[in-house]
Amino acid sequence: MKAMKTFAVAALIASVAVPALAEQRTLVFNTDASDPAPKAAFEQLVADFEAAYPEIDVVVNTFDHEGYKTAIRNFLTADSPDLANWYAGNRMRPFVEVGQFIDVSDVWAENGLYESLGSALSSMTIDGKQWGVPYTYYQWGIYYNKDAYAKAGVDAASIKTWDDFISACEKFQAAGIDCLTTGSKALWPIAGIFDYLDLRTNGYDFHMQLTSGDIAWTDDRVKAVFAEWAKVLPYTTANHAAIDWQDAVSNIVQGSAANYVIGNFAVAAFKDGGLTNDNLGFMQFPEITPGLARAEEAPTDTIHIPAGAKNVEDAKLFLAFLASPEVQTKMNGTLGQLPINSGSSVGDDPYLAAGFEMLSTADGGIAQFFDRDAPAEMAKAGMEGFQEFMVKPERLDDILERLEKVRVRVYQ
Repeated sequence: MKAMKTFAVAALIASVAVPALAEQRTLVFNTDASDPAPKAAFEQLVADFEAAYPEIDVVVNTFDHEGYKTAIRNFLTADSPDLANWYAGNRMRPFVEVGQFIDVSDVWAENGLYESLGSALSSMTIDGKQWGVPYTYYQWGIYYNKDAYAKAGVDAASIKTWDDFISACEKFQAAGIDCLTTGSKALWPIAGIFDYLDLRTNGYDFHMQLTSGDIAWTDDRVKAVFAEWAKVLPYTTANHAAIDWQDAVSNIVQGSAANYVIGNFAVAAFKDGGLTNDNLGFMQFPEITPGLARAEEAPTDTIHIPAGAKNVEDAKLFLAFLASPEVQTKMNGTLGQLPINSGSSVGDDPYLAAGFEMLSTADGGIAQFFDRDAPAEMAKAGMEGFQEFMVKPERLDDILERLEKVRVRVYQ
């Protein structure tokens, strides 16, 4: 009897345990969050999600950042996960166009994301549908040395338009200070200048069409961008082609230059050089075309559901969790970047606070950065052209003709 009773109890336990085990579900998530801060942020994200949904086990496969660029093209076709991180805008377009990311517009609609993630809506939308959920971005803009402004007698608050900025440049020059510094040795920093000049001259839609290959580089509207750029060249650090972005940071720190168009990641370098919240300022890029909807530059990281996902339902649950204001606040606190949900918070860092306000109120769209928005070959040729223009502006027509030939070849 005792043996039979023991067997009966064991059978009862098994009958209860089997359905419970059957309820346990798995999500496979491929990511390139291998650097310390992103890795910690994603580990916490997954732990919090599993705590909220204990019936779901998230299996994370972490790739190194560079290797992931190749790996994603392989695993989307051969062994698809349920979730994969990537980037917004034209960087996600190739995967959308070949059907490798699924439409998640229902996640946006059911969770009120059209409003709460509204600043990134345009960069997540292709053919009127949303193809992933953004979780972090960081602003670009103008970082400036307040002491240099004081020395030149310039009031930063008075700079609202590009003409205001150029007028201020004359005062900086008179004080022996470069109005604008940058380091174009590695090319990419000056792409931020081009992007902002185009966004402020022609707007977000035009900029996206240009980087998508739909507009000729010889178009008069493109030439208008370079005409605005030419205005600031006489006031730009002369040896920019020989220095890296960190060297330009030193120019700001030393006060030999006043302004720098750069991303928020540079704040740490500014402070390492000795600047503080008291003498390092930030402003949004000034208006060029009056009344144009204000677009901003903010490289945006995203998570998508591949078309080959085996657990789409729980993957959508994960995206909804990721999009919440509390989750984005916590995650970006670890990343040191900005949440996209307008209901999130960013603490007391003045640069993050300024960036959050600027991006959350941008009504013209969020661009990703030239080398994210354009294909690699076009981006490289474009940035080389930008540098050549800065050194030899009289070569503009030849530069644009060359870029047009690259456009025709790359986008054919």
